[in-house]
Amino acid sequence: MQEVYRLTRRVARSNASVLLLGESGTGKELIASAVHRLSDRAGGPFVRVNCGALSESLLESELFGHVRGAFTGAINNRTGRFEAAHFGTIFLDEINSTTPHLQVKLLRVLQEREFERVGDTNTVRVDTRVIAASNRDLLGLVHDDKFREDLYWRLNVVSIPLPPLRNRREDIPELVHFFLRHYSEANERFVVHVHPAARQALQEYHWPGNVRELQNYIERAVVLAETDELTVELLPPVVLGKQPAPSSRLLGANLETLTSAVVQQGLSSCGPDEDSLHAKIVNRVEKELLAQVMLTCNNVQIKAAKRLGINRNTLHKKLKEYDLEN
Repeated sequence: MQEVYRLTRRVARSNASVLLLGESGTGKELIASAVHRLSDRAGGPFVRVNCGALSESLLESELFGHVRGAFTGAINNRTGRFEAAHFGTIFLDEINSTTPHLQVKLLRVLQEREFERVGDTNTVRVDTRVIAASNRDLLGLVHDDKFREDLYWRLNVVSIPLPPLRNRREDIPELVHFFLRHYSEANERFVVHVHPAARQALQEYHWPGNVRELQNYIERAVVLAETDELTVELLPPVVLGKQPAPSSRLLGANLETLTSAVVQQGLSSCGPDEDSLHAKIVNRVEKELLAQVMLTCNNVQIKAAKRLGINRNTLHKKLKEYDLEN
């Protein structure tokens, strides 16, 4: 992490594109924000875009804007995120999920600093610094022809790899106390001590969800605590080894990754019928995804529905369908 901090400080003083690499929950957005705050662009906007949360058409409009009448529902002109980040920084999270069409437009922005809004022929010029992040191996995607090589090298002027929490366990006590102070203040509590058994459990858990998972569990403990001490009883069963932990590949992964994981596990119970096999794969993936998201959201359905981008009633029906209700 000291190397991460050193690179962050050095690259911040430049206008170079930055590529942040690491598993979900390692703090890529925090580093992106730090690069912006330490740069000469700190007085300008810092605009965040989650490329994995929107379809291609919506993401294109979100990034580059559109003009009235460009498509059904475009009743007004709209400024895109690149334009909104003029003289500032744009952070493109989950850049690996962009389509080839969007990758071409992103490459042009990086090279020429210009683009056209959806449905428009007028060229817009911007002075925007680009920081991108990926929780997948981008170079591997390049080799598999799933990500443009020229875009990869344009983004990867300076890369900053963020280590998973399990590889820096010495940071866990400090992070625990930081989150204890933060959530105690936010919830008007006073949880300031950590029982040795709880400390040991936190140190030994392998943290597939990284710092974000730790943050969620500490918030949960503060909310449930009845004294000023974080005890082992306040930790979820998964940390105590009483429930199978999700793998780092499944936790926070996209649908493509989950599907691959399920297929690799082998669906020996499936029959030869292709439609039946497809249906079973989809159901298995959907159930696994719901289970992992509910776990990371501490079984709070409103929070889980928001993360999944679906209606809470839809989530409730799916949980009931897969017998995942607590």
